[in-house]
Amino acid sequence: MKKVLTGNFAAAYGAAAARVKVIAAYPITPQTTIVEIMSEIVADGLLDADFVKVESEHSALAACIGAQATGARTFTATSAQGLALMHEMIHWAARDRLPIVLANVNRALAPGWSIWADVTDSIAQRDTGWMQMYCENNQEVFDTILMAYKIGENENVLLPTLINLDAFFLSHTSQVVDMYDQDTIDSFLPPYRPKFKLDVNDPRAFGALTSPEHYYEFSYKIQMAHQKAKEVITEVGKEFGRTFGREYGLTESYRCDDAEIVLVTYGTIAGTAKDAVDRMREKGIDVGLLKIRYFRPFPEEEVCQILKHAKKIGVIDRAVSFGHEGPFFSEIKAAMYGSNIPLYGFVAGLGGRDVSIADIESVVNYMGNNESSNLIWIGVKK
Repeated sequence: MKKVLTGNFAAAYGAAAARVKVIAAYPITPQTTIVEIMSEIVADGLLDADFVKVESEHSALAACIGAQATGARTFTATSAQGLALMHEMIHWAARDRLPIVLANVNRALAPGWSIWADVTDSIAQRDTGWMQMYCENNQEVFDTILMAYKIGENENVLLPTLINLDAFFLSHTSQVVDMYDQDTIDSFLPPYRPKFKLDVNDPRAFGALTSPEHYYEFSYKIQMAHQKAKEVITEVGKEFGRTFGREYGLTESYRCDDAEIVLVTYGTIAGTAKDAVDRMREKGIDVGLLKIRYFRPFPEEEVCQILKHAKKIGVIDRAVSFGHEGPFFSEIKAAMYGSNIPLYGFVAGLGGRDVSIADIESVVNYMGNNESSNLIWIGVKK
């Protein structure tokens, strides 16, 4: 079945298709319709789940942590200041190794007060231990939520996942989304059966005081889980392809095989960049695109393999690390250390500013006429 869905509806239907058992809900624009549609799904008896209305985003994630610790598959959603308010519990979920899935509608942080897109909110959670992925379109939102549970619940991973979709460009924009047969989804994603959980008949404790004797090793194990997650993400992506006809990986390469200039970006900018690449190819410009799907774990090996033959690399960020450069650019630069390929770091689209095909063509034009630079602002009004 095909449905015309906004990104928020795709997220809600994805969580429902995953048969989550607990949904913790608190509204914030532009995320609100995700939890609204889930409340209707539960109220109409279409999903056997507890819908928990809480008093803040901090409480929403706390409710998911408690429910997940008892062995329930959980889901919540938020945006911007809401994600920032969750920060304490974001750390708790990762260090408790709870595979919660959280849909974050990327929204610029205030002030100035904004409800439009950039990814500063999720980048601020970069070092918390969560897996992070960025969606290009609404189909990817739906599909990735299903895969996120299967990946996170793998006994070699046991990590929570932040699914990111750009505010309004996806959250409130309608696209055609393939909806799969529920029996097939159930076969792909069986019920959550954790090895360890809170159980009155088998008492255990989670998150207790930890001395220096063990805390160091807990951190090491989270890092090792991210390393193992790369393999699991690849395996689950291939299984998803065999089951539903769409294969996903840590990255996506588009016309990179013979490209002299390779652009690197993520989220909705990647979709526009594909159109820009096609247009520039028609003009005889050898350009390709590397889309980063997973920011954590960072796909360093794949990045190096795809980019090693490029003559120039340009990274387009919808965020900036103030006092430094674009965050994805920093990661690409570190991965390509020692390659001697000129690297260009671009920042564009902050606060929901549109990034057009013409903007992306201007990026390639800049790369052709200027020396490499770590921080180039696109479209700044003088």
